[in-house]
Amino acid sequence: MKNEEKSERYREKKNLETCLEPCSIEKGMRILGGKWTGSIIYHLKDGPIRFNDLTRALGGASKKIIDQRLKELEARHMVKRTVISERPIAVTYALTDTGASALDCLEALRAWSESVHGPA
Repeated sequence: MKNEEKSERYREKKNLETCLEPCSIEKGMRILGGKWTGSIIYHLKDGPIRFNDLTRALGGASKKIIDQRLKELEARHMVKRTVISERPIAVTYALTDTGASALDCLEALRAWSESVHGPA
């Protein structure tokens, strides 16, 4: 009988904690959690940067994935793309106010990661 009561309480507790829709943390992770997304935002913190310079700064990321992430960030109004020269085409990327607002979150994540795993 006691096992049945425990089991029933566990099920009730489990049902109370179930998220039917993405919670705020999940929504934030969907934005910032994409591979290279946080690094891209972090490298844009000091101001506009050209695509090729960003690619070099990120090291192991392919140009294709960087371009994809920048387009996603631009669609979310976190990054602004500016064409500075038509021939040859030159483009810079900069954080918008929305993008810059993610820097505090990324800095907290960096500090937490270093406290758990040590500095990179």
